[in-house]
Amino acid sequence: MIPAPYLLYLGHSDDSVGIKTSRGLAAFRRDDCVGEWRHDDSPLTLGLPRLDPAAARAAGARTLVLGIANAGGTLAPDLVEDALAAIAAGLHVAAGLHQRLRDHPRLVAAAAAAGVELHDVRDPPRDLRVGDGKRRAGKRLLTVGTDCSVGKMYATLCLRDELRARGITADFRATGQTGILIAGEGVPVDAVVADFISGAIEALAPARADDGWDLIEGQGSLFHPSFAGVSTGLLHGAQPAALLLCHDPSRAHMRGLPHYELPTLEECLAANLAVARLTSPDVRAVGVALNTAALDEAAARRLCEETAARLALPCTDPYRLGASPIADEMLTCFAP
Repeated sequence: MIPAPYLLYLGHSDDSVGIKTSRGLAAFRRDDCVGEWRHDDSPLTLGLPRLDPAAARAAGARTLVLGIANAGGTLAPDLVEDALAAIAAGLHVAAGLHQRLRDHPRLVAAAAAAGVELHDVRDPPRDLRVGDGKRRAGKRLLTVGTDCSVGKMYATLCLRDELRARGITADFRATGQTGILIAGEGVPVDAVVADFISGAIEALAPARADDGWDLIEGQGSLFHPSFAGVSTGLLHGAQPAALLLCHDPSRAHMRGLPHYELPTLEECLAANLAVARLTSPDVRAVGVALNTAALDEAAARRLCEETAARLALPCTDPYRLGASPIADEMLTCFAP
């Protein structure tokens, strides 16, 4: 386990989506977050006290979480220098980047000298097997999306909390670095060798017989040329009984790819259901989750109502408006 409390890193970032790991921890583990570290050129905030490493350590922080994402998941020079400053202040350092902290000699040497630890979150288990697609007991829901970073993790966690509030057993199965930091366990599926993706998800959400739900965090999108492979492996390995479609209506195009348009909700849902049927022939959609952060509340509610009528499925912003409509649909469709 990564020692808490945390100092959340924003650094020089001006990309609100790029700080999704820090933002996710602030949203779902706020009591474990002492403050945020951002430089003067960053306009972003998580609403936490602004602290540098020394001040954060004095306030009780134990770990700096480098909670930002960049293209390729690399340790940029400014990240390295800031991580070194945190180590010098006596903080452990955690990151979910593809480039590992342990592979950077300066960080390794500084951590050893200071007696602190480096935590690389994006490390898949070593004993993964190839998936076999055999039918297994249990009820599983997978969140899927029109694009990457549209709110799949938020929707999954909010749905978990809604089901638990109703006395229903529901477990969040993390598949990305942010989810793993929140849950304390999971499989960073985008770091798994392609042949083992479906097997990794089969192991993450194995057969269960307690009538509870495994709620599996989705990744990427079938329509994103960069990440469709991960999405496909998740769909096959999850063997989902239910799919929840996630979408950010403020997106003008695929994230990072202005030359690719977003799919319609109808075509995205149809494609995900078709792929999922390879291992789960009876899979069905149970709703649409919209990320309405860019809309005022009246416009958000109106769009959810219009989307629900158009697709004949419940639609909500689970984080802003609650996950109750989706939970209602799940419990109706999969009543014991």
